[in-house]
Amino acid sequence: MNIVWFRNDLRVAANPALEAAQRNGLATVALVCLTHESWSEHNESPQRMGLWRDRLLQVKGELESLNVPLKVIQAGHFDHCASAIRNLATELSATHFFFNHEYPLNEQLRDDAVVAALQPDVSCQGFHGEVIIPPGEVKTQTGTDFKVYTPFSRAWRAALPRFDYSIKAMNTPFPETALHSDDIPDDLGWRPLSYDKELWPVETEAIRERVYEFVRERELDYKEHRDFPAINGTSQLSPYLTIGAVSPLQLMHVQRQERENDGWLESSWLNEIIWREFYRHLTVAFPELSKLEPFRPETEQKIQWLDREPLWQAWCQGETGFPIVDAAMKQLLTTGWMHNRLRMVVASFLTKLIGIDWRRGEKFFMEHLIDADFPSNNGGWQWSASVGADAAPYFRIFNPTAQSEKFDAKGEFLVKWLPELAALPPKERHKPGAGQAFGRPAPIIDYSLERKRALDAYKQ
Repeated sequence: MNIVWFRNDLRVAANPALEAAQRNGLATVALVCLTHESWSEHNESPQRMGLWRDRLLQVKGELESLNVPLKVIQAGHFDHCASAIRNLATELSATHFFFNHEYPLNEQLRDDAVVAALQPDVSCQGFHGEVIIPPGEVKTQTGTDFKVYTPFSRAWRAALPRFDYSIKAMNTPFPETALHSDDIPDDLGWRPLSYDKELWPVETEAIRERVYEFVRERELDYKEHRDFPAINGTSQLSPYLTIGAVSPLQLMHVQRQERENDGWLESSWLNEIIWREFYRHLTVAFPELSKLEPFRPETEQKIQWLDREPLWQAWCQGETGFPIVDAAMKQLLTTGWMHNRLRMVVASFLTKLIGIDWRRGEKFFMEHLIDADFPSNNGGWQWSASVGADAAPYFRIFNPTAQSEKFDAKGEFLVKWLPELAALPPKERHKPGAGQAFGRPAPIIDYSLERKRALDAYKQ
């Protein structure tokens, strides 16, 4: 019998581990391990885990239609997965075990422990189901790991022909088994889960429609529209990527299928997929990132982060008095998602202008984002704080007012999340302290003074 271990790869199609199980022709069970202690340690958000749980319920039904029951283990912690899975394998007389790799250090150690506990009695195979090109397969000409995105992206594109990125159908039933699926707890045995189910449907066909709608109708305008938060210019597929409801391979396949003659390989949207791969490449090549150490270790002692608790609280609540920052934070707190341009703005505001340690912002995002993804979130925060993999100089500091005026000129996004500003003329909505007469807070910092402080600090 086969066991296929599902984690953040909640799909039946384009799932290398499930495909491998089907190829060997044995009866198969799917497995999930509920690890609430580790989820808490990793700051998993209730929004993300709510989406994960409901998507798992959909996948359970799809697996059952293929004669694959789903078994649920309450393991508690990653450290307990090895013994729990070994016990299940013994109970089922399993001979083969399949899974798709995950790349943060704790996940790698967990998987190594499971494989060690099963072998040699059970054949174990891991696959790279959440990337297009496996980490370690794209190297510099001298055989070292890339540390800067642009040369990595060129090498990544050049390496594509070496890999099979076809999509295989998964519609043939597995051999029948007398086993039945287990129930999935509403709260995963962890905590109340919540997310906006209208914003993020979990049905496979609904997700597929979103992918095709974006690629066919909006992807060609992605480069022009992606930075404007009031425009529906991004794919908003990141929540599905982070739980594996869709894979980057599937996205690239659709893009190539629909844009074969439109320079798909150089598209800005594909660039974002490669950024995601780059951060996984870094996570594997530099394990210290999983320990929340900066990619540039020399910054650890040289940058003195500030203890400014009232300013931290104002940032968390979206009450800084800088409209674009506050609107972005309100969007996050309300929906569990934030526009990508604004993630950079609020991260720069926290780390550069307030001077608070990037790790606090990184943790806050993990606790609130529905698309929380450790490699990308960690990489993005380090980039914003100028301690990460970044070719740009340290003095990049986002001016929140200029960003607002440039990317939300009419203040439409501002008004959506800060309705008090609707009474102001569009040009007035962007200014620090805008809307104080209607209940908005005064600005918590002086931008010019804090920019100078940050530059002086970073120069040291």
